[in-house]
Amino acid sequence: MVISVASHRRSIRDAVLDGGRHLYKPLRCAFYDGAAAGGGIPGEGLAAALADTSGSVSLFGTPVAAGRKTARNVLILMSDTGGGHRASAEALRDAFRLEFGDAYQVFVRDLGKEYGGWPLNDMERSYKFMIRHVGLWKVAFHGTSPRWVHGMYLAALAYFYANEVVAGIMKYKPDVIISVHPLMQHIPLWVLKWQSLQPKVPFFTVITDLNTCHPTWFHHAVTRCYCPSTEVAKRALIRGLEPSQIRVYGLPIRPSFCRAKLHKEELREELDMHPELPAVLLMGGGEGMGPVEETARALGEELYDHRRRRPVGQIVVVCGRNQALWSTLQCMAWKVPVKIRRFEKQMEKWMGACDCIITKAGPGTIAEALIKGLPIILNDFIPGQVNIRLCH
Repeated sequence: MVISVASHRRSIRDAVLDGGRHLYKPLRCAFYDGAAAGGGIPGEGLAAALADTSGSVSLFGTPVAAGRKTARNVLILMSDTGGGHRASAEALRDAFRLEFGDAYQVFVRDLGKEYGGWPLNDMERSYKFMIRHVGLWKVAFHGTSPRWVHGMYLAALAYFYANEVVAGIMKYKPDVIISVHPLMQHIPLWVLKWQSLQPKVPFFTVITDLNTCHPTWFHHAVTRCYCPSTEVAKRALIRGLEPSQIRVYGLPIRPSFCRAKLHKEELREELDMHPELPAVLLMGGGEGMGPVEETARALGEELYDHRRRRPVGQIVVVCGRNQALWSTLQCMAWKVPVKIRRFEKQMEKWMGACDCIITKAGPGTIAEALIKGLPIILNDFIPGQVNIRLCH
C-alpha cells in the first residue's frame, strides 16, 4: 500500500480546499464480492476463502446430513484493545450473514474478559493506560517480542485459566474458531489440544495489522492464517508457518463500505451538514486518542477566512469513546460549522459526506478511507507496529 505525497509542503487548508478529492479513486473491495453478491469476481470473497480449506482439514467438521437445518456455529475471538479488533470481528460477522444467511450462527466474544482472570480480564484497561503513556507501550511491545518471553507468559496463563477458557469455548460449541487478536491464538489453541479437539475444530487467524506484526499473531497450529499484505505473509513464513497455512486476503472491512452507493449531496442533507463547504473528517480511532483536540483547534482557524469573515470549510470530529474530548469540544466556540460526534457506527456515511480525513495510523480506518476514495492525512501513531505503517 503506497500513498503518494506531494513534493512541496502544503498547509492543511491547501490540502482540503485545493480539489484533493479528485486525485484519489475509490479502491474496489473484493472481500465480499462473490456469487452471493452478484457480479463479483469468481474465486474471491468470503465463500472462496472458506472453501480454500478443502483438503486434509474440513472447515465443517463432520459431514452435514442431507436436509440438515442446524446452523454451524462460528466463534470469533477478539479483545477491545483498540477499536480495530472489534470492527474486524463485526465485519466478518456481517459478511457471514450476507454470504450464507442462516447457515452460520456467529458469536463475537472476548474470552479473556468474560472467562479469564487477571490479566486477561483487564487487557482493555491496561491497553488504554499504556497508549496514554506510549513509552510503556513501546517497552511492552518490543520486550514481549522474543518467542521464549511471550511463549512462557501465555503458557502460564493457559495453565492457570484452562478450565475457564474451555467452559467459554464449549458454551458456544463452535464448528469454526476465528481469532482477530494476537493474544487470542495461543491460549485457545493449547486448550483445544489438551481437550483433543484439534484439528476437529478448524482455527483461523485473521491478522489486522497491515505491516509489522507482533510475533504473537503467528502460531504454527492454526488451520489458516489470513494476512492483509504480502509483507505480513513473509513475516508469517519467517515465524515458522508453512506456505500451505498462509493466505493473503486483505483486511476484513464492514460490508457497508463496499456495498453502499451513496451520493455526497444526499448524505450531507441527511447528516445536517453544510451542502457546499469542503468538509474535513477528524478522528482518533475508537478511543478518540491522539492530538484530536489540538488538530480541531488548528482546523477551526485554518478553515476560517478572517479577511472575508466567513468559513471556507467545515469539520466533523468523531470522538469515539473519549467522553472528556467530546465535552471539551462541545464547550468551545467555533467560527466554522462543526459536527462533534461520539462513537459512530455509520462511519461509511460520514466518510462519504466528507472530502478528506485526518486520523491516527489505524489499519482499519486507512483501508475504509481508501475504499471511499478519501485523501488521508495521518497525524498520530502508536509506537511498535503502527509506526512502520506510515511508510506504506
